[in-house]
Amino acid sequence: MKTIAVLTSGREVAGMNATIRAIVRRGIFKAAEIYGVRSGFEGLINGDLVPMSIGTVGDIIHRGGTILQSSLSDSMLTDDMMQNALDRLFDTGIEGLVVIGDNGSLKAASQLSRKGFPIIGIPASAENDIAGTDYSIGFDTAVNTAVEAIDRIRDTASSHERTYVIEVLGQSSAQIALLAGLCVGAESILMPGSDSDMEDIIQRIEQGYKRGKTHSIIIVSEGFSQKNEVANIIQERTGFETKFTSLGHLQRGGSPSAYDRMIGSQMGAMSVDLLLEREKGLMIGMKKRELTVASFEQAAVTSESRDMSIYRLARSLSI
Repeated sequence: MKTIAVLTSGREVAGMNATIRAIVRRGIFKAAEIYGVRSGFEGLINGDLVPMSIGTVGDIIHRGGTILQSSLSDSMLTDDMMQNALDRLFDTGIEGLVVIGDNGSLKAASQLSRKGFPIIGIPASAENDIAGTDYSIGFDTAVNTAVEAIDRIRDTASSHERTYVIEVLGQSSAQIALLAGLCVGAESILMPGSDSDMEDIIQRIEQGYKRGKTHSIIIVSEGFSQKNEVANIIQERTGFETKFTSLGHLQRGGSPSAYDRMIGSQMGAMSVDLLLEREKGLMIGMKKRELTVASFEQAAVTSESRDMSIYRLARSLSI
């Protein structure tokens, strides 16, 4: 194998560019030709491939987003679209493909791989919600961004003696809420799939004010069903001015953390090594801080784990 393509798909996250850089430079180091696919799977179907050189990935390791641009991959899940993608790969002489992306992107990669084309997947998700790996590229940056933003909001909350309910990313996963909540000393953390004990939340807020605390921070994960009601309930029950703030896409952008750059570089280089060794149908992951590989099928059946020890620790420290 001497010709490899790389694409980024799904929601962009910090660290994708570091991964692209590693793929290109590792490939060139091993005498392979590397092509970049613009705009994810849509670009693949349209044949929008460009040759990549050492210079094309210079000075990008610190940049957020993806220089190859991205697109959502839902359209790839039809047989016709899969065949169109395969035809483009064969027509352009590509022998292997690296897909960097989220759950939907890796699902599309898995389906394409089952048709016989050599593909390696790399998990990239700010929410860290991809099965088969403890860690996804972009998660560390998202957590650090959330913590920094919440610390800034705390200054306003303290100055104006307010309670803030702050929404972080996590439609199905609560990992940003858990880590950010612990690291900012939030009074309560509300997550998808959990019941909100408003009596407990209100009691914690009132106890804090009795001790002389001038503000409170409540962290709510994006997928929590009652997120839009929490602030109103708190204000009605306590009489304290309560604001709701969503951090939104702020958490996806920005310069990647050192950890995301490192993991992106390691996973990117490993993906090239695997393809050159004729491996295929695998997703690179991380277990216990060591790089691992698993088949797309194995990765897909692993459910998201939620470290409730962090939740319990956060509760015990926010008394």
